[in-house]
Amino acid sequence: MLKETSSRIIKSAVVSFWRNGWLSTATVLVMVLTLFVIGGLLLSSVLMNTILDSLEERIDVSVYFLPNTQEELIVGLKADFEKIPNVSAVSYVSQAEALERFRERHKNNPLILESLAELEENPLEASLNISAADTSKFQEIVTAIEGQEEPTIDKINFFENQRAIERLSKIMVATRTTGAAIAAILAFIAVLVAFNTVRLAIYTARDEINVMRLVGA
Repeated sequence: MLKETSSRIIKSAVVSFWRNGWLSTATVLVMVLTLFVIGGLLLSSVLMNTILDSLEERIDVSVYFLPNTQEELIVGLKADFEKIPNVSAVSYVSQAEALERFRERHKNNPLILESLAELEENPLEASLNISAADTSKFQEIVTAIEGQEEPTIDKINFFENQRAIERLSKIMVATRTTGAAIAAILAFIAVLVAFNTVRLAIYTARDEINVMRLVGA
């Protein structure tokens, strides 16, 4: 029974497709195009979110300490900073490590390296690099750090990077909001297209349906 019913349904679908070839083809093309566009936009949204997340992870605020600040004190402050709300990670960069990174960054500039070699002491400061779970919360994090009034802190580079951080935060919010809105609109359009396609197919086959009703189908 099930086999006969399935066979009848398939046969009826093939006959209907053949009789209404242009409508069936147009319906399939519209649905394929709609799904293709939705899939492309969703893929673009995923890629954009991945890129934005990667950029967000690279943005941090550095707290620089006065020369000769004891490492034990900085490590203790690192533990305190990690407890601040919205802080996702805190990494310590010693004076020696900062100097090594500086040399690596300017390895192709002999003038800078020669000038650095002439100095008797390491001019770079130890620092704590702070990453935030939400870049829009950096101001709150910096305010919390400043509230501790630690005398060994020389400067915080947040204010130097504030404009870039705020701009990226706005771009991230706008991009994600726009992506979600577009996806919702396209999903609605897809449902609307499918609904109207079914209505059009029924309208086109109305004569056949009326005949089937007359014969008791």
